[in-house]
Amino acid sequence: MLSTNNKLRGWLLAAFMALTSAVFAQAPAQPPAETTPPAAEAPKAPAPPPAVQTDKEVVENPYGVEAMWKSGDFVTKGTFIILIIMSMGSWYIMFVKVYEQMKLFRQAGSATTTFWGAGSVPEGIETLKQNSPFRFIAESGMKATEHHEGKLLEQIDLNTWVTMSIQRAVDNVASRLQDGLAFLATVGSTAPFVGLFGTVWGIYHALTAIGIAGQASIDKVAGPVGEALIMTAFGLAVAVPAVLGYNWLVRRNKVALEHLRAFSADLHMVLMSGNLRRAAAAAR
Repeated sequence: MLSTNNKLRGWLLAAFMALTSAVFAQAPAQPPAETTPPAAEAPKAPAPPPAVQTDKEVVENPYGVEAMWKSGDFVTKGTFIILIIMSMGSWYIMFVKVYEQMKLFRQAGSATTTFWGAGSVPEGIETLKQNSPFRFIAESGMKATEHHEGKLLEQIDLNTWVTMSIQRAVDNVASRLQDGLAFLATVGSTAPFVGLFGTVWGIYHALTAIGIAGQASIDKVAGPVGEALIMTAFGLAVAVPAVLGYNWLVRRNKVALEHLRAFSADLHMVLMSGNLRRAAAAAR
């Protein structure tokens, strides 16, 4: 009985050992988890500075003056050339007229100091510069007093003849002072309309191109229409200086004519008084 129980215990112990070894054989051995601290994050590299652009990219304006000239037809180019000629002519006339007026004002001061200080009219004429309007007036009055003969001229008294001769000389000088002012007045009155014609023509072609393309977006409308308006701006830029220059030169011409009329009136009195003295001396 005891031997049987011992054998049973031995079988049970062997079976338990076999089962335990089978369980441990199926479960792989896992190493113990190591508690390692998390790795520190690497420091971020600083962002590179923004690149400095030394050369700026030039964007070509597709609706500027250059584009208008390249895409314009002969009417647009002809209108543009006409406005340029008007502008150049206006500035040339203004510079020339200002120079002539300044020279005339200097000659007026010289006539006041030298001519009236001479002993006689011929001596005073020699003190004036050649091509001077004051010398031209003085020579005209002197010739009128010396050449008053002929049956027809004798019917006019000497006073009237000398007055007419001096006045004719003054009118001639005044006419010369007006040279070029008509061009300035014409440019000032017509240049805006010439520019407006170029604008109307450009808008017509722009709208025609838009109609053919079948698109009416803002870039299709604003660009060509704005390009056409450049002509109106050019017309105003040509007209405004011409009008201002015309009014300024007319005002200066009036001052110059006052000097000429004053000189001619004094000359007339000198010539007539000298003629009266010669007539009285001849009568004696």
